Amino acid sequence: MGDLDIRAAVPDDIPAVVAMLADDPLGAQRESPDDLGPYLAALERLSADPNQRLVVAVREGRVVGTLQLTIVPGLSRRGSTRSIIEGVRVHADERGSGLGTRFIEWAIEESRRENCQLVQLTSDTARTDAHRFYERLGFVASHVGFKLQL
Repeated sequence: MGDLDIRAAVPDDIPAVVAMLADDPLGAQRESPDDLGPYLAALERLSADPNQRLVVAVREGRVVGTLQLTIVPGLSRRGSTRSIIEGVRVHADERGSGLGTRFIEWAIEESRRENCQLVQLTSDTARTDAHRFYERLGFVASHVGFKLQL
């Protein structure tokens, strides 16, 4: 996998990123690949925030994965900093290739560089394959998550 580059997302990556976000039953309901305006505006906001990293994995010039890593300073846990991994997607052609593992390992290492004491993520209850994947990487389903749609 030496031909894989993990780097910050740029505007030209957004069509591929949005296509991956929309490429499953859950994402198909909430993403709009035909209107990239909101995604490009979000990329501007993310790029301006030093606590955000929206990254892509690129192989042979093609975007094959994406994730967002957020660094969150906190007061709890003795003032510890944590990171949150969001929006992990691997292109259908790359699933099973080890890219997902490499991506999560990258996020964990980046979190260590930022002196985070905890890495957390959420996964929709319907994504049972993803749950097994995260557990295999050492994540523990220790909490119940709640969301409120606004």
